[in-house]
Amino acid sequence: MPAPDIRRVVTGHNSEGLAVIASDRLLDEPSKFGRVIWTTDTSPVDNTDPTDGAERKVGVTAKGGTVFRIGELEPGHRSPMHRTNSMDYAIVLGGELGLELDSGEQTRLKTGDVVVQRGTNHIWFNDTDQPVVVAWILIDAEPVKIGDRVLEPTPLHRPSDS
Repeated sequence: MPAPDIRRVVTGHNSEGLAVIASDRLLDEPSKFGRVIWTTDTSPVDNTDPTDGAERKVGVTAKGGTVFRIGELEPGHRSPMHRTNSMDYAIVLGGELGLELDSGEQTRLKTGDVVVQRGTNHIWFNDTDQPVVVAWILIDAEPVKIGDRVLEPTPLHRPSDS
């Protein structure tokens, strides 16, 4: 999922406690899951951590933390069915996208639409002839438990991603 060029501005504080621009740069090349904008390794977040969150090594999610990424889904893209132990916000920044749940239920999303994904098993698909750009914010969460059954996460990869 490549993403468009992204300028990322990060604020922070100087030694007097005044707000400053700590970083202003174009981000590096995206990973296979999109361009990572920022991550944290804790929640609540330590806003004095000097680590550049885009440089932290994470998977799809970050245990105990958060991941913010932007990706572009090309025409014909269809993710594998997957679930993560996270609560996700997905924001369609441009284009049109399909969301399919393991129940078979589907919905169409257009620019400006937002999905709050609460540990559900799902597929993202682009069946249009235009790319779609999506921002995802993933926040670590406890596994979903229905009765005595724990709904475990599923891997998000295709054989070509290995």
